[in-house]
Amino acid sequence: MRTKSIKKNKINVVTLGCSKNIYDSEVLMGQLKASGKDVAHETEGDVVVINTCGFIDNAKEESVNTILDYVQRKENGEVEKVFVTGCLSERYKPDLQKEIPNVDQYFGTTELPALLKALGADYKHELIGERLTTTPKNYAFLKIAEGCDRPCSFCAIPLMRGGHKSTPIEDLVTEAKNLAKQGVKELILIAQDLTYYGLDLYKKRNLAELLRELVKVEGIEWIRLHYAFPTGFPTDVLDVIREEPKVCNYIDIPLQHISDHLLKSMRRGTTHKKTTDLLYKFRKEVPNMAIRTTLIVGYPGETEADFQELKDWVSEMRFERLGCFTYSHEENTHAYNLEDDVPEDVKIQRANEIMEIQSQISWELNQQKIGETFRCVIDRKEGGYFVGRTEFDSPDVDNEVLIDAKTHYLKTGEFADIKITDAGDFDLYGEPVSVDAILN
Repeated sequence: MRTKSIKKNKINVVTLGCSKNIYDSEVLMGQLKASGKDVAHETEGDVVVINTCGFIDNAKEESVNTILDYVQRKENGEVEKVFVTGCLSERYKPDLQKEIPNVDQYFGTTELPALLKALGADYKHELIGERLTTTPKNYAFLKIAEGCDRPCSFCAIPLMRGGHKSTPIEDLVTEAKNLAKQGVKELILIAQDLTYYGLDLYKKRNLAELLRELVKVEGIEWIRLHYAFPTGFPTDVLDVIREEPKVCNYIDIPLQHISDHLLKSMRRGTTHKKTTDLLYKFRKEVPNMAIRTTLIVGYPGETEADFQELKDWVSEMRFERLGCFTYSHEENTHAYNLEDDVPEDVKIQRANEIMEIQSQISWELNQQKIGETFRCVIDRKEGGYFVGRTEFDSPDVDNEVLIDAKTHYLKTGEFADIKITDAGDFDLYGEPVSVDAILN
């Protein structure tokens, strides 16, 4: 018997994985709402849609466990139907259908109309840029392209998302205007590869032109760039970052490694020298830019010498933000043909060593901020603090600014000038010096 707490005919969308999945869930929810459906995100409902991630082992495991959990709830009578969509379903649909048959239906990443039909809704083409956002009201993700044409040896994204497909500039501007009307102040541009934007539609890399159009949208105050591939980076984007106040002095550029022979095996299309030269160009063109990167350790064939080269380079480059992941051996990728020869404990040790270096760098850079004042957006109140971010920080992955809520009152979703009074490895502490965001 179904428990009384579950609302009948309510669709609960559960999102796993990256910001691109969050965006897809928001589009799905917008379509469902337009068809008159009662829809919610990660609460309760008698119909569940799980938007899965299939990128690396940990993500796949979380997705499978979530599916199993809801299938059990279905068997217990707590929910009526369970649907699965997203990257895991795209990549492993036959296996999932065989191993977890109690799911009502599986859908891939490009089957939104079919999923909507199964949920009793119609796909509405006219809903350009209309979606139900699940992020705090002040920021939203803007996915500017789908898929990827890069041949990286370790990556399964093209298997799950297909080739690169840019969204036209006019559609993205329409979407940005809709978001601004809802109170969104910060756009976080996402794609598997921002660098490639426009090549398919306009026969040239067109990210700079897109940015120049988006800055014209009233109400949008910050625009942030995520996931820019280093090879073929359009350097006119640096001009826009430098010239346009709305474009944050921030870029996320996943570099993965620096050893030449590993970069070649990874099929990254670049070298140690080219990568370093690009980063120095970033520093020269936009001196106060915060550069975020991600690295992979434990890739097949990574020697102690390769790892030492990576450590030395991280120390030299002094990235403002850095994440490090252990290599995951993914079937049907080019690297799967190589021997996964770095032991798991060595992978973990190497990742820890990189993050220890980065922790020290981050602490030193943060100490330099003490006494300075930064314009911050206040994302939320948590515990005894208001939690904000500078333009150099993206939500969930970067540093935060903590303001004591017992002595200061701030409005979430608004901007305030915050003077930094103390700093740790990753978080800053401050107090407001402006009154525009303080509640009277």
